[in-house]
Amino acid sequence: MSAIAVFTVSTVVIIYVMAGYPLLLALRARRQCRPVAKGDYEPQISLLIAVHNGAEFVAAKLRSVLALHYPRQKMEILVASDGSTDGTNEIVRGFSGDDVRLLTLPHSGKCAALNAAIDQARGEIIVFTDVRQRLDPDSVRLMMRCFADPAVGVVSGDLRIEKGTSQEEADIGLYRRMESWIRDRLSWMDSMFGATGSLYAIRRGLVVRLPEDLLLDDMYMPLEGAFRHGYRCVLEPAALAYDIPTRREAEFWRKMRTLAGNYQLWMKCPWLLGPSNRRLFDFLSHKAGRLVLPFLLVAVACSSWFLPSPWREPVLAAQALFYGLALADPILPRSSVLKGISSPARTFVVMMAAAVGGLAIFFVPARRLWKVAGGSTEPEGLS
Repeated sequence: MSAIAVFTVSTVVIIYVMAGYPLLLALRARRQCRPVAKGDYEPQISLLIAVHNGAEFVAAKLRSVLALHYPRQKMEILVASDGSTDGTNEIVRGFSGDDVRLLTLPHSGKCAALNAAIDQARGEIIVFTDVRQRLDPDSVRLMMRCFADPAVGVVSGDLRIEKGTSQEEADIGLYRRMESWIRDRLSWMDSMFGATGSLYAIRRGLVVRLPEDLLLDDMYMPLEGAFRHGYRCVLEPAALAYDIPTRREAEFWRKMRTLAGNYQLWMKCPWLLGPSNRRLFDFLSHKAGRLVLPFLLVAVACSSWFLPSPWREPVLAAQALFYGLALADPILPRSSVLKGISSPARTFVVMMAAAVGGLAIFFVPARRLWKVAGGSTEPEGLS
């Protein structure tokens, strides 16, 4: 294939993944909207929190759970402590008067802890939530209203990042909002591909056992348990969990783990790439498209050197300017007029590097890809 063909095809696919597909999705969502038949529904629920060394967050988390606007007699709270050694267990025991149950487990990973908690859960609906994020008081009540629709198998809340003080935090927040927007439109049409790990719920009869080396329980559980069997996985955007902003370096590890988890998911759920996936077009356009972006960018950069004049020079100059601004961003002062361009460019490059780093799942054990976020627990992922 000629350099012109490689450059053209790669550029077209990049534009489609980043702009064309979101535009097409917006148009399709308007025409194919499938409202959820919400209604008053207050089932018995089991709320599960898996935590490893989360002493910094667990008290605030439990206070936000106990403040939920949901009948207390219909809510079971289980905290699965995955080998915590930092005082987490003692803090949780302090809530025993509020009927918070503590499961102390050997350190075996998040999925092993969740499996143990699921075995103990008695609720009709299982609610999963991470230790770091506090919950809006109305979040669980709003999610349960969606289960009045018998076609709904999974309901995801939405993660709201509190406003940061730096440009990089704003850039990451923008990226997350875009991801949330896409998930919202997929939900309107039929189903998302997974859920927000910080807050989601599933019918007890659809729960599946999680492989202990799994990186993305918040994708595997909804897809394998509900979506594969014809149920909808929907977003309730008003059901909020709140988190503090993360720095770009932390976001790199989170995104690398998430994208590695996508590769792993394809191996564990190969049906996602075949005709039995009723949303195959959207899965390939969004999930697969995001994974191939960095390799398409490399193809564009390499083929640009072999373009004929007068195209070669401006194309190379534009790429050099973009990547140069990304590299210069760490040393540019906050007051610089270039910061509004260099910081988003740097964030984009970091996210693309994370996608390449995700290939590590094929070479190292999955558990080595977990990174501790804020010294508390495995980080929440926006799958």
